Amino acid sequence: MKTIALVAGESSGDLLGSHLIRSLKSRRSDLTFIGVAGPRMAKEGASSYFPMEELSVRGYFEAFRKLFHLFTLRKNLLNQILKAKPDLFIGIDAPDFNFWIERQLKKKGIPVIHYVSPSIWAWRRNRLKKIKKSIDHMLTIFPFEKNIYTKAHIQATFVGHPLADMIPLLPNKKKAQAKLKIIKATKVIALLPGSRQGEVKWHAELLIDSAIELSKKIPDVKFLVPLPTRETHMIFSKALFKNTYAELDIQLLIGHASDAINASDLVIVASGTATLETALYKKPMIVIYKMSSMSWEILKRMRYLPYISLPNILLNKFLVPELLQNDATPENITNKALDILKDASYRRNLLIQFTKIHHQLKQNTSYRLNKIILKFIK
Repeated sequence: MKTIALVAGESSGDLLGSHLIRSLKSRRSDLTFIGVAGPRMAKEGASSYFPMEELSVRGYFEAFRKLFHLFTLRKNLLNQILKAKPDLFIGIDAPDFNFWIERQLKKKGIPVIHYVSPSIWAWRRNRLKKIKKSIDHMLTIFPFEKNIYTKAHIQATFVGHPLADMIPLLPNKKKAQAKLKIIKATKVIALLPGSRQGEVKWHAELLIDSAIELSKKIPDVKFLVPLPTRETHMIFSKALFKNTYAELDIQLLIGHASDAINASDLVIVASGTATLETALYKKPMIVIYKMSSMSWEILKRMRYLPYISLPNILLNKFLVPELLQNDATPENITNKALDILKDASYRRNLLIQFTKIHHQLKQNTSYRLNKIILKFIK
């Protein structure tokens, strides 16, 4: 048997990790997976030393408050991985947590791959020297990232994104609406507050207030709110319980984010991987994000790019509206949503641009992952 240790830090990493495990198992039956795994990875057979949610920290100020806990967790995890003597370590995103572990393992002679480049092209470009000391190979999900690593003499491979392989180029909206039993609605709007509990706490009230404003202006509008866990569902439910607007047609779901996005005419989404999924489903969107004022000030100082959402970064232009921090208000969201729903020309252009992104990222990721990773565990 060969042992692969993996560490994923949040929902998007869990998705990538589960796909990676499934791809490797299709080629090799002698692999064991250990480390830190989310529910999707666990379903594929990975055993986790502790729940993945322990690593899900939102914002710089919030991370600072949990610093001692995270340092202790990381040191204990390193010791457990060293005892297991894996044949390979793969850090999935979570760069601040994973790079330290990867550096220690590399010193011990354990091969190290990092899956998903940190956003060095957007902020903290000086990290390349540390990355070079920490890993043997970088797997990038965006095409322009490989050249950055090649210039820094770091082995890197562009593997694309598994979502681009999984989502059809022409998604079936009616099928998704039928699956969610949507019968009568002039418009369907999906509200995605984020995958972490902290994100849902910040965004729930904002999205509910925006939904109330939109329901006053759009007859028979229906809102879908997919939430990744029972905990996040409870947080949003409590926020919803506080509002007394009876005309709001809003459906909360546990899971089913893909169905909710596919069934919608517009998506209001917290910045993150969900914006990429929304683009792959060719849906118009409004990107929002709120955090503590201290974390926001730190983030502003570190940014090199004028935008934060993945579709805008990939297209290198402001195509998708971003309403961040103080600009994220129910009034701004409502006005922007109404503009998008009225502008057929804008939506047609979005379809063209998002189709380009889809073709760019559709790279048969399973094949590319297997080709690189299996070389390390021959």
